[in-house]
Amino acid sequence: MAVFLLSAGWGRSYSACVDDLFQKPIGAATRFCAVYGQPIRHSGSPAMHNAALAKLGLDWRYLAFEVSPDALGQAIEGARAMHFVGLNLTVPHKLLAVELVDELDESATTWGAVNTISFEAKNESGDWTPLGQLPGPATGEIRAKGYNTDADAITLALQQDLGLSLAGQRVLLLGAGGAGRVAALKLAAEGVAELHLVNRTVAKAEDLAHEIAERFPQTKATVGYPENIPDQIDLVLNATSLGLKPDDALPIDESQFSLENAPAVFDMIYQPALTPLLARATDAGCRTANGLGMLLWQGAKALEIWTGQPAPIDVMRTALQSHIYGDE
Repeated sequence: MAVFLLSAGWGRSYSACVDDLFQKPIGAATRFCAVYGQPIRHSGSPAMHNAALAKLGLDWRYLAFEVSPDALGQAIEGARAMHFVGLNLTVPHKLLAVELVDELDESATTWGAVNTISFEAKNESGDWTPLGQLPGPATGEIRAKGYNTDADAITLALQQDLGLSLAGQRVLLLGAGGAGRVAALKLAAEGVAELHLVNRTVAKAEDLAHEIAERFPQTKATVGYPENIPDQIDLVLNATSLGLKPDDALPIDESQFSLENAPAVFDMIYQPALTPLLARATDAGCRTANGLGMLLWQGAKALEIWTGQPAPIDVMRTALQSHIYGDE
């Protein structure tokens, strides 16, 4: 896949063009934001966000840090103390962070997980304002406000990458952890007819099914695989981490449900671009998509929260494609 920056001209790689955009060296006025996770080396967020920050002309840098769950509170406090603009959180931190921020946006309250933190201070009028939107250095108290930008990103990616209209769909969801829980609740809110929840820890899937029954009774949520009947499932969605490593087992037990009976398969994993699940689904004739679109849309919303500016979607998408597929 050949990828080029819009105005950089043909014959030069995207990564080289992005390097050219960063004309200013890091200095005392440079602002920082970051993603925390464990593992984190696979993350495409720095490539996406640094390209966007360059396009917006901001003297900011986006970093990535390996942070263990037991150190998450300290890591958030460190970013607050150093006046970071904000943070993104990935596996395994999204549920833990709910209890570690000072304020929850409605999105985080609704979906019960935090994947974006905006550090805020009061402006001259006394209103809490993201640090990235203040005209000068913050003074006084700084608070951490948690958001969830994953939920809307899931539905946008399914709609745009797989052409799915979610109302009335029947979904087999693999994984009921942080990402799986948000996906299940959002899909139920969008009006899917059935959710079949498969999780290694059955009790967690049972708790999620009960929550869906209480909050979204129009969606039938059951635990375990459906009967293996053709056309019973419209979408298989992987929300587990199986597939990050090339030797990972498939997240689905095809003795329980064959992918030949699934018209569409979505894997939240985006690195590698072709997971074992997606390779098997392609062989089975399914329409497939990885988590690139989801990462794009959640990142775009996070950037808009921090900056107050529209995110440069095309630049961010191109940066992600270059990061994952490479410059050819």
